Amino acid sequence: MSILYLLIATGASMLFLALVFIPMEKVFPAKKGQKVFRKNWVLDLCYFLGQYLLWSSLVLWVLNYFNFWLDDLIPQHFRLLIQNQPIWLQSIEVLFVSDFLIYWGHRLQHKVDFLWRFHKVHHSAEQLDWLAAHREHPIDSIYTVGLINLPAVIMGFDLEALAVLVAFRGIWAIYIHSNVRLPIGPLKILIGSPELHHWHHDIERDAGNYANISPIMDKLFGTYTCPPKEPEAFGIKEDFPKNYAGQMLKPLLPTFIWKRITGKLKI
Repeated sequence: MSILYLLIATGASMLFLALVFIPMEKVFPAKKGQKVFRKNWVLDLCYFLGQYLLWSSLVLWVLNYFNFWLDDLIPQHFRLLIQNQPIWLQSIEVLFVSDFLIYWGHRLQHKVDFLWRFHKVHHSAEQLDWLAAHREHPIDSIYTVGLINLPAVIMGFDLEALAVLVAFRGIWAIYIHSNVRLPIGPLKILIGSPELHHWHHDIERDAGNYANISPIMDKLFGTYTCPPKEPEAFGIKEDFPKNYAGQMLKPLLPTFIWKRITGKLKI
């Protein structure tokens, strides 16, 4: 992929997302009065550009590398059985199994300190909107995207046939972070929404709502929460760098090395 093509694709993606979500955030705001160019929007722009221009390729390379080792885990005749199913049935199966995996994987990200050191980059956002959805450490992305796609890879689901579903997941992940409050009534039991996911980003580390697409897993395992208002504050309680370089580096380094570096550099 040429650099020019990558730049054009990145610019087109940003324009498309801005045209879709900024009007929604203005018409149906979750937090009224929040500006488009709000605090730390430049930091989240760095994450957006980093994801599209750098880290997405790294994530895909790592996942493809591990997929090679997973190919022999499932018998070929079982994979063919899966692929011969109707696409609607494949979609339901992959959604359910991947939601189950990502639910428990996500809970571990909040419980296990090693996983949290990378995942808290995502939770460091103090204001949520469509752009803040892209604030994610690449190591965290490898973990999350790997879990989401693991059932499809191991069980041999037809990934090309499920391309629409994959695209939907991506757009929905951005939507649930957006500064939008558009209640969907009883349907919120079946499908996630900003009003649910915003509470996941509450400043308390174990606020609940760990599911990916559907909150059914949160209902089943007792972590569902949806007060009729927005959280008072987003973010994390821990001391954490406020710039892109610092947020990329700190999770990778032992504490004593980080303190030695920050003693010499203003990160």
